[in-house]
Amino acid sequence: MEHEQKVAIVTGASQGIGAGLVAAFLARGYRVAATSRTIRPSDDPALLSVAGDIGDPETGPRVVAEALARFGRVDTLVNNAGIFVAKPFTDYTAEDYARVVATNLTGFHFTTQAAVAAMAKRGGGHVVSITTSLVRAPSSKVPSVLASLSKGGIDAATRSLAIEYAKRGIRVNAVSPGVIRTPMHAPETHDALAALHPVGRMGDIADIIGAVLYLEDAGFVTGETLHVDGGQAAGA
Repeated sequence: MEHEQKVAIVTGASQGIGAGLVAAFLARGYRVAATSRTIRPSDDPALLSVAGDIGDPETGPRVVAEALARFGRVDTLVNNAGIFVAKPFTDYTAEDYARVVATNLTGFHFTTQAAVAAMAKRGGGHVVSITTSLVRAPSSKVPSVLASLSKGGIDAATRSLAIEYAKRGIRVNAVSPGVIRTPMHAPETHDALAALHPVGRMGDIADIIGAVLYLEDAGFVTGETLHVDGGQAAGA
Protein backbone atom coordinates (compact mmCIF):
# COMPACT_ATOMS: atom_id res chain seq x y z
CA MET A 1 0.00 0.00 0.00
CA GLU A 2 2.81 2.40 0.89
CA HIS A 3 4.43 2.10 -2.52
CA GLU A 4 1.08 2.83 -4.19
CA GLN A 5 0.86 6.28 -2.60
CA LYS A 6 2.07 9.05 -4.86
CA VAL A 7 5.17 11.01 -3.94
CA ALA A 8 5.83 14.71 -4.56
CA ILE A 9 9.08 16.63 -4.21
CA VAL A 10 8.80 20.33 -3.39
CA THR A 11 11.79 22.68 -3.45
CA GLY A 12 11.91 25.95 -1.55
CA ALA A 13 9.59 24.25 0.90
CA SER A 14 10.23 25.90 4.25
CA GLN A 15 7.89 28.91 3.93
CA GLY A 16 5.42 30.75 1.74
CA ILE A 17 4.24 29.00 -1.41
CA GLY A 18 6.51 26.01 -0.84
CA ALA A 19 5.21 25.32 2.66
CA GLY A 20 1.65 25.70 1.37
CA LEU A 21 2.31 23.18 -1.40
CA VAL A 22 3.76 20.67 1.04
CA ALA A 23 0.64 20.91 3.20
CA ALA A 24 -1.64 20.64 0.15
CA PHE A 25 0.04 17.49 -1.17
CA LEU A 26 0.03 15.88 2.27
CA ALA A 27 -3.69 16.67 2.58
CA ARG A 28 -4.22 14.80 -0.69
CA GLY A 29 -2.59 11.69 0.72
CA TYR A 30 0.74 12.12 -1.07
CA ARG A 31 4.00 11.51 0.64
CA VAL A 32 6.30 14.51 0.26
CA ALA A 33 10.03 15.16 0.13
CA ALA A 34 10.51 18.81 1.06
CA THR A 35 13.78 20.67 0.67
CA SER A 36 15.26 24.08 1.41
CA ARG A 37 18.31 25.45 3.13
CA THR A 38 16.40 25.96 6.38
CA ILE A 39 13.91 23.07 6.34
CA ARG A 40 13.31 21.54 9.76
CA PRO A 41 13.29 17.80 10.45
CA SER A 42 9.83 16.23 10.61
CA ASP A 43 8.38 13.38 12.67
CA ASP A 44 5.61 12.85 10.10
CA PRO A 45 6.27 9.50 8.37
CA ALA A 46 4.72 10.93 5.19
CA LEU A 47 7.11 13.90 5.13
CA LEU A 48 10.82 13.70 4.38
CA SER A 49 12.76 16.91 5.08
CA VAL A 50 16.04 17.28 3.21
CA ALA A 51 18.13 20.35 4.05
CA GLY A 52 20.35 21.74 1.31
CA ASP A 53 21.13 24.59 -1.06
CA ILE A 54 19.27 23.85 -4.28
CA GLY A 55 21.84 25.95 -6.13
CA ASP A 56 24.44 23.26 -5.41
CA PRO A 57 24.34 20.77 -8.33
CA GLU A 58 24.52 17.87 -5.85
CA THR A 59 21.45 18.88 -3.81
CA GLY A 60 18.66 18.09 -6.28
CA PRO A 61 19.91 14.60 -7.14
CA ARG A 62 20.41 13.91 -3.41
CA VAL A 63 16.82 14.93 -2.65
CA VAL A 64 15.53 12.64 -5.41
CA ALA A 65 17.73 9.77 -4.20
CA GLU A 66 16.53 10.20 -0.60
CA ALA A 67 12.89 10.33 -1.75
CA LEU A 68 13.38 7.08 -3.69
CA ALA A 69 15.13 5.42 -0.75
CA ARG A 70 12.39 6.46 1.70
CA PHE A 71 9.27 6.19 -0.46
CA GLY A 72 10.25 4.06 -3.46
CA ARG A 73 8.99 6.39 -6.19
CA VAL A 74 8.73 9.98 -7.45
CA ASP A 75 5.54 11.08 -9.20
CA THR A 76 5.65 14.87 -9.07
CA LEU A 77 8.32 17.52 -8.81
CA VAL A 78 7.46 21.12 -8.01
CA ASN A 79 10.38 23.44 -8.75
CA ASN A 80 9.34 26.22 -6.40
CA ALA A 81 12.70 27.49 -5.12
CA GLY A 82 13.67 30.82 -6.56
CA ILE A 83 15.41 34.14 -5.95
CA PHE A 84 14.15 37.48 -7.23
CA VAL A 85 16.47 40.50 -7.36
CA ALA A 86 14.95 43.70 -8.79
CA LYS A 87 17.66 46.10 -9.94
CA PRO A 88 18.43 48.22 -12.97
CA PHE A 89 20.30 46.02 -15.44
CA THR A 90 23.61 47.86 -15.09
CA ASP A 91 23.50 47.62 -11.29
CA TYR A 92 23.56 43.82 -11.14
CA THR A 93 26.78 42.47 -9.68
CA ALA A 94 28.60 39.26 -10.48
CA GLU A 95 27.43 38.00 -7.09
CA ASP A 96 23.77 38.80 -7.95
CA TYR A 97 24.14 36.93 -11.23
CA ALA A 98 25.79 33.88 -9.68
CA ARG A 99 23.26 33.63 -6.86
CA VAL A 100 20.17 33.99 -9.06
CA VAL A 101 21.41 31.64 -11.77
CA ALA A 102 22.49 29.01 -9.21
CA THR A 103 19.13 28.88 -7.45
CA ASN A 104 16.80 29.46 -10.40
CA LEU A 105 18.56 27.62 -13.22
CA THR A 106 21.12 25.26 -11.72
CA GLY A 107 18.63 24.07 -9.13
CA PHE A 108 15.95 23.55 -11.78
CA HIS A 109 18.29 21.70 -14.13
CA PHE A 110 19.84 19.15 -11.80
CA THR A 111 16.73 18.50 -9.70
CA THR A 112 14.54 18.05 -12.77
CA GLN A 113 17.13 15.87 -14.48
CA ALA A 114 17.23 13.44 -11.56
CA ALA A 115 13.46 13.46 -11.07
CA VAL A 116 12.69 12.88 -14.75
CA ALA A 117 15.12 9.95 -14.82
CA ALA A 118 13.23 8.38 -11.91
CA MET A 119 9.85 9.12 -13.52
CA ALA A 120 10.95 7.63 -16.85
CA LYS A 121 11.78 4.35 -15.13
CA ARG A 122 8.22 4.20 -13.74
CA GLY A 123 6.65 5.26 -17.03
CA GLY A 124 5.18 8.59 -16.00
CA GLY A 125 5.25 11.68 -13.84
CA HIS A 126 4.69 15.41 -13.69
CA VAL A 127 7.01 18.40 -13.34
CA VAL A 128 5.64 21.83 -12.42
CA SER A 129 7.91 24.88 -12.17
CA ILE A 130 7.10 28.26 -10.66
CA THR A 131 8.22 31.08 -12.96
CA THR A 132 7.05 34.72 -13.13
CA SER A 133 4.77 36.67 -15.44
CA LEU A 134 7.53 39.27 -15.84
CA VAL A 135 9.05 36.81 -18.35
CA ARG A 136 6.32 37.58 -20.89
CA ALA A 137 5.04 40.87 -19.52
CA PRO A 138 7.95 43.06 -18.38
CA SER A 139 7.07 46.13 -16.35
CA SER A 140 8.88 49.49 -16.39
CA LYS A 141 8.11 49.66 -12.67
CA VAL A 142 9.97 46.42 -11.89
CA PRO A 143 13.45 46.13 -13.45
CA SER A 144 14.02 42.40 -13.50
CA VAL A 145 16.37 41.18 -16.22
CA LEU A 146 17.86 38.42 -14.06
CA ALA A 147 14.38 37.09 -13.30
CA SER A 148 13.56 37.06 -17.01
CA LEU A 149 16.89 35.47 -17.89
CA SER A 150 16.58 32.66 -15.36
CA LYS A 151 12.84 32.07 -15.09
CA GLY A 152 12.51 32.68 -18.83
CA GLY A 153 14.90 29.81 -19.34
CA ILE A 154 12.67 27.60 -17.22
CA ASP A 155 9.61 28.74 -19.19
CA ALA A 156 11.27 27.73 -22.47
CA ALA A 157 12.63 24.47 -21.03
CA THR A 158 9.12 23.56 -19.86
CA ARG A 159 7.87 23.35 -23.45
CA SER A 160 11.01 21.60 -24.66
CA LEU A 161 10.83 18.93 -21.96
CA ALA A 162 7.10 18.48 -22.47
CA ILE A 163 7.69 17.55 -26.11
CA GLU A 164 10.75 15.42 -25.42
CA TYR A 165 8.98 13.29 -22.81
CA ALA A 166 5.36 13.37 -24.00
CA LYS A 167 5.43 9.80 -25.31
CA ARG A 168 7.04 8.56 -22.11
CA GLY A 169 4.14 9.64 -19.92
CA ILE A 170 5.85 12.62 -18.30
CA ARG A 171 4.03 15.95 -18.35
CA VAL A 172 5.88 19.23 -17.83
CA ASN A 173 4.11 22.50 -16.99
CA ALA A 174 4.71 25.84 -15.30
CA VAL A 175 2.78 28.27 -13.15
CA SER A 176 3.54 31.95 -13.75
CA PRO A 177 2.56 34.07 -10.74
CA GLY A 178 2.17 37.76 -10.31
CA VAL A 179 3.12 39.17 -6.91
CA ILE A 180 1.92 36.82 -4.18
CA ARG A 181 1.25 37.82 -0.59
CA THR A 182 4.03 35.99 1.28
CA PRO A 183 6.34 36.87 4.20
CA MET A 184 8.95 38.19 1.74
CA HIS A 185 6.76 41.26 1.04
CA ALA A 186 6.49 43.73 3.93
CA PRO A 187 2.93 44.91 4.64
CA GLU A 188 3.83 48.53 3.83
CA THR A 189 4.59 47.47 0.22
CA HIS A 190 1.28 45.70 -0.38
CA ASP A 191 -0.65 48.67 -1.82
CA ALA A 192 2.07 49.42 -4.37
CA LEU A 193 2.41 45.75 -5.29
CA ALA A 194 -1.35 45.34 -5.63
CA ALA A 195 -1.40 48.22 -8.13
CA LEU A 196 0.89 46.24 -10.47
CA HIS A 197 -2.02 43.91 -11.27
CA PRO A 198 -5.00 44.84 -13.47
CA VAL A 199 -7.35 43.28 -10.90
CA GLY A 200 -5.97 45.64 -8.24
CA ARG A 201 -4.78 43.15 -5.67
CA MET A 202 -1.92 40.81 -4.87
CA GLY A 203 -2.35 37.09 -5.26
CA ASP A 204 -2.60 34.68 -2.34
CA ILE A 205 -0.65 31.49 -1.74
CA ALA A 206 -3.91 29.57 -2.21
CA ASP A 207 -4.11 30.88 -5.79
CA ILE A 208 -0.80 29.24 -6.67
CA ILE A 209 -1.62 26.02 -4.83
CA GLY A 210 -4.88 25.79 -6.77
CA ALA A 211 -3.04 26.24 -10.05
CA VAL A 212 -0.45 23.57 -9.26
CA LEU A 213 -3.11 21.10 -8.17
CA TYR A 214 -5.17 21.83 -11.29
CA LEU A 215 -2.16 20.97 -13.44
CA GLU A 216 -1.49 17.89 -11.33
CA ASP A 217 -4.96 16.61 -12.20
CA ALA A 218 -5.01 17.79 -15.83
CA GLY A 219 -3.75 14.70 -17.59
CA PHE A 220 -4.22 16.18 -21.08
CA VAL A 221 -2.23 19.36 -20.31
CA THR A 222 1.50 19.51 -20.95
CA GLY A 223 3.89 22.22 -22.11
CA GLU A 224 1.59 24.85 -20.61
CA THR A 225 2.49 27.99 -18.67
CA LEU A 226 -0.52 28.89 -16.53
CA HIS A 227 -0.61 32.60 -15.66
CA VAL A 228 -1.90 33.27 -12.17
CA ASP A 229 -1.17 36.96 -12.09
CA GLY A 230 -4.29 39.06 -11.84
CA GLY A 231 -4.14 39.87 -15.54
CA GLN A 232 -0.49 40.99 -15.69
CA ALA A 233 0.38 38.84 -18.70
CA ALA A 234 -2.67 40.10 -20.59
CA GLY A 235 -1.52 43.71 -20.44
CA ALA A 236 -1.65 46.84 -18.31
